[in-house]
Formats: sequence, structure tokens, C-alpha cells
Amino acid sequence: MKISDRKEFAQKPKPLTCPPSTTVFDAVKQMAVKNYGSIIAVSDEHEVIGMMTERDIFRRLIAAELDPKTTKVEDIMTSPVRTAKADDELIDWLRLMSNERFRRLPIIDESGKLVAVMSQGDFVSYTWPELLGRFTELAQASLPERINPAFILISILIYTATIIFAVVSLT
Repeated sequence: MKISDRKEFAQKPKPLTCPPSTTVFDAVKQMAVKNYGSIIAVSDEHEVIGMMTERDIFRRLIAAELDPKTTKVEDIMTSPVRTAKADDELIDWLRLMSNERFRRLPIIDESGKLVAVMSQGDFVSYTWPELLGRFTELAQASLPERINPAFILISILIYTATIIFAVVSLT
């Protein structure tokens, strides 16, 4: 499945952007108003230069005791930033995001301009139904007809809940 095939891609609001010379204070105010966890630093041509996330603010601004009113986004942003294209395979990016531990992926068009930002959560919402569907197909193909795959799934969930309850009770 391509990134552009996800309904979330078409429904994404316009990405929150700023020039890299914006103060962290002004950028954080924009993030707070829009309830965003990141802001993308872009060039005048709307090309991705970097990304400032809440983690960047904590680690590179607050922990370093910098002044948000004088520190520029470019001083604490993550750069370079991985970018994808809308026709890239979703599952490949989900794997890469998981392995490299980043949660937001700017999507650019053919000319390199920012068009959207997809989160790992946008991709995970795809994988659960997909995984459950595949599990059901495999179970139906490999089990005798009298065994219901839904029963097996419910049994696994009950078993997992029991284990979690037991562990929590012991602590």
C-alpha cells in the first residue's frame, strides 16, 4: 500500500511550518495553538530544511538552559530530516520509522516541496486491521472448519489479560 492510499493522507491538515530563523518561543506558540508536536522548518521554496519536535525542545533547549526567546529553531531542530514521497510504500516507511525511532515523516512532492506530515500512528492504524485480516486468512486456511479463528483470537486476548493482571497483582 502506498502512503497516498491511506485516507489519513488525504485528510491531513496543512503542515505547520516556519522559517528556520523563527525563535523557538514563536514556533512553540504556533505548535500550542494548533496542538502539534512538531513544526517543520522550510525554505522560501517550501522545501524541508529540518524539524523541531517536542523532544528537541526538551533535550536541546531546556536541558541546555537556552532562552526560547533568543534561540532560533535552526539551532535546535533535527536536520537533515528523512522525507518520503506519496507513492512510497507505507510498510517500508513504518519499518524504517520503527527501527530508527522517529515518529513523524514529512511527505514531499516531486519538486521537493512539503505537502503533508504523516505520523507513525497514521501508519499503525493501517497495520492492525491488516494484521488481523491476515491472521484470519491464515487461520482459516490452516485450521479445520470446526475451529473458529475468532475464538482463538479471543482466547489469546483473555490469556494476555490474565498474564498482565497476574503481573500487576504481584507488584
